[in-house]
Amino acid sequence: MKRSKRYKELQNGYDKSIKYPVREAIHQVLALASAKFDETIELAVELGVDPRKSDQMVRGSVVLPEGSGKEKKVLVFAEGELQVEAESAGADWVGGDEFIEKIEGGWLECDAIIALPEMMPKIGKLGRILGPRGLMPTPKNGTVTRDIGGAVREVKKGKINFKVDRGGNLHLPIGKASFEGDKLYENFLEVIRAIWSQRPPSASGAYIRGITLSPTMSPGVKVDVNQVRNEII
Repeated sequence: MKRSKRYKELQNGYDKSIKYPVREAIHQVLALASAKFDETIELAVELGVDPRKSDQMVRGSVVLPEGSGKEKKVLVFAEGELQVEAESAGADWVGGDEFIEKIEGGWLECDAIIALPEMMPKIGKLGRILGPRGLMPTPKNGTVTRDIGGAVREVKKGKINFKVDRGGNLHLPIGKASFEGDKLYENFLEVIRAIWSQRPPSASGAYIRGITLSPTMSPGVKVDVNQVRNEII
């Protein structure tokens, strides 16, 4: 991949071989974030699992205690009184069949979709559209529920979903470059705890093998996994 001159200069500005304690890594990452927009701070985690095995598929969700720094647009599939509950909780769109038709027609302006269990048979046909984009409601992620209000508030507060990719890696945002270091630290630890809680019983050896933090437009900084493990266990 061809890198920009700015990227190469940033990459040469620190020792890439060092694995930093979390707080030092965050300090380095914030120093690297120098784009003209508020860069997202991304967390990449290498796991010791084989995603080809169904019993080693790692997925879950976590609410960032300090928020994500991004205002999420939420669509809710609900009926009757629960439509009012969704609207009161802050949902951006609430409805039923009309939104199924809109999505089939190419509309996808939402960042999250929440649905009542009884509406899933209709929504199921949207799987080929929503699945690849990580928008398909699922009980596992708490987006298929009768607690519509609670689910909407969680997403608005900063709930994010994660799922291991084919290479055994996870990629999640933990905040913005405009965040104070302490806020990124709290979000980081909460995400790592959530990932650790999803460790498959069949996984052998080291579960978390590598951690990297990076701003959107800058190179990554390696984090000391052993130090992180000591903080969460």
